[in-house]
Amino acid sequence: MNSSAAAAGADRADGADDAHVKAGARSDVPVYKLIVATSIGNALEWYDLIVYGYFAVTISKLFFPAHDETVSLLMALGTFALSYLARPLGAFVLGAYADRRGRRASLMLSIAMMTVGTGIIAFMPTYAVIGVWAPIGIFLSRLMQGFSAGGEFGSSTAFLVEHVPNRPGFMSSWQFASQGASTLLASAFGAVLTGALTQPQLESWGWRIPFLFGMLVGPIGLHIRKYVDETPAFANDAARKKAASAEGGDAGKSPVWEVLSTQKSRLLVSIGALILTTTANYMILYMPTYATKQLGLPPAQGFIATLVTGFVIMTLTPFVGHWSDKVGRIRIMLVAGVLFLCTVYPAFAFMNAHASLATMMVVMLWVGTLKAVYFAPIPALMSSLFPTRTRATGMAVGYNLGTTIFGGFTPLAVAWLIAATGNKLAPALYLMVGAVISLTTLLIARTRMGAR
Repeated sequence: MNSSAAAAGADRADGADDAHVKAGARSDVPVYKLIVATSIGNALEWYDLIVYGYFAVTISKLFFPAHDETVSLLMALGTFALSYLARPLGAFVLGAYADRRGRRASLMLSIAMMTVGTGIIAFMPTYAVIGVWAPIGIFLSRLMQGFSAGGEFGSSTAFLVEHVPNRPGFMSSWQFASQGASTLLASAFGAVLTGALTQPQLESWGWRIPFLFGMLVGPIGLHIRKYVDETPAFANDAARKKAASAEGGDAGKSPVWEVLSTQKSRLLVSIGALILTTTANYMILYMPTYATKQLGLPPAQGFIATLVTGFVIMTLTPFVGHWSDKVGRIRIMLVAGVLFLCTVYPAFAFMNAHASLATMMVVMLWVGTLKAVYFAPIPALMSSLFPTRTRATGMAVGYNLGTTIFGGFTPLAVAWLIAATGNKLAPALYLMVGAVISLTTLLIARTRMGAR
């Protein structure tokens, strides 16, 4: 049997396991409680990232001073990007912890670490006060946030899907709807603070307010997660492992070893399908900086434009997730991906030719709509690729490798491309490359793995 046939056989075998999970008992926990308990951690993770990206110009001045403003900004964005190197490590450690000890245990640990990392940034003295320890402190806090975020997506998505297995698209789509809410909230902070405060006030204390807010959200999420039950699918799987161990049998391989040794094809599909949406995510995060540096718009207008994107993602994503349960994930994603590929360059060209708040809002509305349609089915698609015993690990590793390689470095890569080439449309070209890779991956997943 060749390697492709072997991979297909493994996919069918694990698909049977997944079917068994879907046939299992449904949780009695109210749906709204499950959604709030899981989404609040994902929202906090994304909120922290957006706030850092939105205030990158201010942070670069306070923590990464340099004679050239572009160099200073690249250093701040470089720290943002390098912190993503901790995400795959967090995915391996916290994902395996979720598959061994439970989804709930991993979710409790990840949100606690996120809160601490956000608090460090909120209270960190600037370079003018403590010198080189300031950028080091920012970098270490971002590493902690990256590590904790590494396990959040896999554990929380598995938690939602396994509690309500007959509606995986709808339930898991709330993961990304919460990111829209985070974009909305962070953009509101950015618009209000940059519009109401003077530049000295913003640099003195105003930029810390969003981080202080994020730090206060963490304990609320920790409290909510403390009072939700473990998923029935994981409990059943853990019981089987315990019984096998008591009888002297194999209690199960390491989830990390199993994913890397026997589920590589599914891991690659997870990463490839994610590329378009993660590059779009971090492009949106970069847009307030793009608005001021490239379009010459006031800072507040860049934040107002991204408010539109956050609102669209927050409201549209659950509906698309529900729709994907009826018509299939890949069909919806292919249409959105093709539209993205064909329209993103003309949209950026239009925005640059007619730079204004109105045109930027129109472009961000379109980008947000396409992103929500492509975005919503991904968690359910990824969860269907892995069986219960490795689901949290597989999703965490796939999501965070894709996010680290193609997402976290997006603001830095785009800023460098614009500086190196002088082409203000570089962001559109970057997104088009991501769209081609993701569309190719989806076609492979549908034809060779039977994904739908």
